[in-house]
Amino acid sequence: MHELAITEGVVEAVTDRLPGARITCVRLEIGALSGVAADSVRFCFDLVTDGTDLQGARLEITEQAGRCKCRVCGSEFEPAGPILLCPCGSADISVLAGQDLKITSVLVA
Repeated sequence: MHELAITEGVVEAVTDRLPGARITCVRLEIGALSGVAADSVRFCFDLVTDGTDLQGARLEITEQAGRCKCRVCGSEFEPAGPILLCPCGSADISVLAGQDLKITSVLVA
């Protein structure tokens, strides 16, 4: 479960940036094409924050849809799953959005 390591990285990034601050909420944006399962991050968050400045903090996750563009027909589309195929059948696509995992904001008490 790589989400555990990712969640540990999020907590470390916040505590490194705001040492000693009492954090009440962390907001993340997770892209549909990032390979990160939002539910797993939610599950890991309470475990990872135990004993840190983030203990008891809320985790809010916004899931960003994937967006691709076909290099063959030029159409933009939202992929139906993890296999990126254009509705025209081409696999020659570029990803425009949905691969990111970002800390969008942190609330401090």
